[in-house]
Amino acid sequence: MTHRHTAMQRGLLPVSIALALAPAFAGAQEAAPAENATTLDRIEVTGSRIRQSDIETAQPVIQVTRQQIQQQGFTSVADILQNLTSAGSPAISRAQALASGEDVGGYYIDIRNLGAQRTLVLVNGKRLGISTSGLQDLSQIPVSAIERIDVLKDGGSALYGSDAIAGVVNVITRTNFDGIEANAYLGQYSQGDGEKQSYDLTMGNVGDRSSLTVSFEYAKEEPVFAKDRPFSAYGNVGSGYADDYPFSGWSPVSQNGSALLPCGPGGALTWCTLTPGADPTNPANYTPLTPDQYANSNEQMYVQTGIERQSVFVNGTFDITDNVRFKADLQYNKRTTQQQIAGYPFQSAAFGTPLSGDSFFSPTPGEDLSFRRRLWEMPRRTESKLETFRVAAGFEGSFQIGENYWDWDIGANINRNENIKNSRGDASLLAAEQALGASWFNPATGRVECGSAADPISYGTNFGNGECVPWNPLAPFGDAQQGSLTNNPDLIAYLFPQYTDTGRTNSKTYSANLSGTLFALPAGDLGLAVGYEHRSEDGRFVPDAFAQTGLSTGLPATTTAGAYSLDEYYAELEIPVLADMPFAKELAFNIASRYSDYSNFGNTTNSKFSFRWRPMDGLLVRGTYAEGFRAPSINDLYGGIGGSFESYTDPCGVGATNSVNGNAACNAAGVPLGYVQLGQGLVPCTGYPCQTPDQFLSGSNPNLTPETAKTKTAGIVWSPKWVEGLDIELDWYNYQLDNAIISDSVDRILSDCYVLGDASRCAGITRAADGHITNMFFGLANLGALETEGWDFNVGYKLPETSFGKFTINWDNSYTSKYDTLSQDDEGNNIMVGQVGTGGVFRLRSNFGVNWTKGIWSANWTARYYSGIYESCVPNRPCSDPDRIANGVPDAINRLGSNTFHDVQVAAKLPWEATVAVGANNAFNHLGPTMFTQPSSNFPYYGGFDIGRVVYVKYQQRF
Repeated sequence: MTHRHTAMQRGLLPVSIALALAPAFAGAQEAAPAENATTLDRIEVTGSRIRQSDIETAQPVIQVTRQQIQQQGFTSVADILQNLTSAGSPAISRAQALASGEDVGGYYIDIRNLGAQRTLVLVNGKRLGISTSGLQDLSQIPVSAIERIDVLKDGGSALYGSDAIAGVVNVITRTNFDGIEANAYLGQYSQGDGEKQSYDLTMGNVGDRSSLTVSFEYAKEEPVFAKDRPFSAYGNVGSGYADDYPFSGWSPVSQNGSALLPCGPGGALTWCTLTPGADPTNPANYTPLTPDQYANSNEQMYVQTGIERQSVFVNGTFDITDNVRFKADLQYNKRTTQQQIAGYPFQSAAFGTPLSGDSFFSPTPGEDLSFRRRLWEMPRRTESKLETFRVAAGFEGSFQIGENYWDWDIGANINRNENIKNSRGDASLLAAEQALGASWFNPATGRVECGSAADPISYGTNFGNGECVPWNPLAPFGDAQQGSLTNNPDLIAYLFPQYTDTGRTNSKTYSANLSGTLFALPAGDLGLAVGYEHRSEDGRFVPDAFAQTGLSTGLPATTTAGAYSLDEYYAELEIPVLADMPFAKELAFNIASRYSDYSNFGNTTNSKFSFRWRPMDGLLVRGTYAEGFRAPSINDLYGGIGGSFESYTDPCGVGATNSVNGNAACNAAGVPLGYVQLGQGLVPCTGYPCQTPDQFLSGSNPNLTPETAKTKTAGIVWSPKWVEGLDIELDWYNYQLDNAIISDSVDRILSDCYVLGDASRCAGITRAADGHITNMFFGLANLGALETEGWDFNVGYKLPETSFGKFTINWDNSYTSKYDTLSQDDEGNNIMVGQVGTGGVFRLRSNFGVNWTKGIWSANWTARYYSGIYESCVPNRPCSDPDRIANGVPDAINRLGSNTFHDVQVAAKLPWEATVAVGANNAFNHLGPTMFTQPSSNFPYYGGFDIGRVVYVKYQQRF
């Protein structure tokens, strides 16, 4: 790191762009470049709006160059940025197989663990389009089009507006490219799965007054199954614990089916399963369901989703005069992501759909029968497609007043995202109720059919046409008898329709900016930048009709739709105070402020102050103070109601750590003494958090207000003269986030109600007579607060060239000394609770890299270090510190060690203008520890860690 329409129409869009630009491309090739065509040579750097020929801002900025990108084995912008030491836990990681909604399948970046929605992403200084949730999908950006990536690790709302609380990622694309370049990448995990491939072609030419760069890219990564990794192969027990806790991570809702029958000892009612191949109508053919017949749902789940991307990026400029230029970026991207989770755990009691006593398959004629059946034959698969159409165009120019230069630009940035999610695997409840109803054997057709001999129902797969296919949910997986899902395409077609969710978001920005120098001061020019922006956002996400009506086993959801607009004005001053004086080679201040007027909540003003002080050559002292904000998103304000099967720990259950079973609040709720929390299939939980058997609901809040933040940084940059090529940076940061929009989590509500005794928090909790929670609603609120503080320490050293070649060393470190979130103590008082070392909040992340070049050869090695972490203890699992007390209450934890992943690459330049490279990410095939709390994952593993060794080869050809 350096510090400083129709399907045919859409498919033809990339070709159409290329053909439309071909004449301009040819004209650019014919023109001869001029040495000094224009005076448009001042640049705008990330972190300042003032254009100058050369400026170093007071803010900490990391720069990832194209050369550094090529030295890595990653094929997406998100993977490159995720390995920055200041990056937080991935939002909706590829290991979160159970995630649902509009944003699933995208790649997002989170700086400082403040949340991806609080990191602003720009392309060439212009906003990337957002989803209704306010997230910006980095998979839209083709790596082949990138020149460099600037990461501002500081609040930027005063200059860039909403969302720039944690920082700003500015992707700078390639311009003035001359020639043709083609790249190919092939890789896979050493386990033989997760194949990766990427191909790109970039063409460009520069004329005397114009330039054109066109980049095409295709990339694909195959999914990886959870059953093929040791930490997830045995259910959510984790690698190394399967023998100690056999089947404890498996679901009692078995793919073999089970029903409540008198097959237990002495004829006791228990969950019983049919002997494969036996007559389902004979109760004697059923035996008690045993744990080894439980469902290991991880066998059917992806531990890493698959993704396919097709991109076209075009950048063009034309100098109308020496002082006026037209610029345009055009982008098309199509991203397709594949998810798969296990077949649905169908529980008839949850939907009121028992096996009818009039069913031909019933072992209890005349009496309806409750059953459970994992729909193993039809895993739930979702294909998420996102198409992005983006254009940023405008004019820029310069003029001179006396000795002072001024730069101006006007332009528009339009981004449209279209989202289609196709899924299958959830059963239609309407069809299931019919298929489980009365059925009879038709001797004329030799098959079981719905209805009865006196009142038959047409056999067929079209429910809407009044047809029906009968279902025997008690037929075990693999048993192809009549009514079974095994080898029965008619029944599968009848029960499992195709579901389609659709969405669209539109972002439009119109802007005008002016920057230059007002007049000269003794220490330099007084710089000024002013600007105006108008932005509008509208979006909708429409779930399938089955989801909206709750008539399938899928999660219920309703439509999200809304819009807002805003006008913003900003000003920035660069004030040089001292120059070329003893202990003050430079002293300058920068002041910026932005006024934002939103159509939905009103206005807000955010300002920023920074300074640069060079007491001597080679030493820079810098600092900033910034105000920031994040406006509520469309989904925050106007989102629909959604359902989910939450994993939580009920404090009223005796199996929970720090149980309060028997206290006044639990007794008032009717929770029996000795109650054990019930999970799927209403079976007592043996591990925590435990997933509910019932759907809970969550939703938006139209009365939300903006989040606010205050950011402070201070640091030094030292380049000692006596060690040529050495640069050292040390920066301190502090972020305070207030009024944060958070989901009012299940665990927080339960703790407030039953542990802290806040009766107002109990109103939305519904319990059954046996004590288990059957329903909850939890929405969004401005309830959150967070403070984080730490240090960044970076060393870059370009060693003098030797006979052994050139060596470059980079050592980047991010140390988090504080990460506190708002909570409550046992008396109900608000307190800030430390989270450093939990989940993905590592105390120290460190990347140490060495690059070597000699002649045609080069090599790169990077070690990515993550400090030790801990998680809350759960029953029946290892616990290293069971007697720990935190904030005056027991808080047992399990401590886990540090982790280091090593990446290597060796490359050679070939005589025919080509480069070939081979490498491995996570070269030693290191796996992180088992984590039962599943941070950023749906498996007992941290979702930001490598899941195996990736070996790859890359080839580049230049023309």
